Amino acid sequence: MEFVQPIRDPELLEELKKHLKQKNERDYVMFMVGINTGFRISDILLLKVKDVRGDRINIREKKTGKPKNVVIRPALKKVLRSYIANKKPHEYLFKSRKGRNKHLRRESAYCILKKAAMEVGIDEFGSHSMRKTFGFMFYNQTKDIVALRKLFNHRDDSTTLRYIGMDQDRLDALMLKINI
Repeated sequence: MEFVQPIRDPELLEELKKHLKQKNERDYVMFMVGINTGFRISDILLLKVKDVRGDRINIREKKTGKPKNVVIRPALKKVLRSYIANKKPHEYLFKSRKGRNKHLRRESAYCILKKAAMEVGIDEFGSHSMRKTFGFMFYNQTKDIVALRKLFNHRDDSTTLRYIGMDQDRLDALMLKINI
């Protein structure tokens, strides 16, 4: 399995957002949901229009079966409002081009996002990079590992730090500090 990283560079993150927005609105909105909620791709793809109409998104995580209730941040709310304007409540948010109301498959989402990331020069990217990017940015801006652990439904802080790449960043910084 390929190891993926968060997008650490805010400028590169903005470049990817802009690139996706120019290419395809559905893919841009899918990416925006991922980096603004920290949801797994398997949960993002199951969202329906009715799930994002209010101020919060309530889901039951597919992987863990645990409930999750996340506030919709203002920037995401603005993106969603225009995207869902003419959609029916029962429609999947990220519909496949195949079938009447079928959601995009995980493999398709991965290919779309991986290709876009490569086009802007991002390596080690996969569908989990959205979740990791959310976590990395959340932690760097709040330094609240306990809150992030709860948002991710992880069992301990060390798992969360490892997941968002902070352990490796810390080790790299320490390695560069020493003189031998």
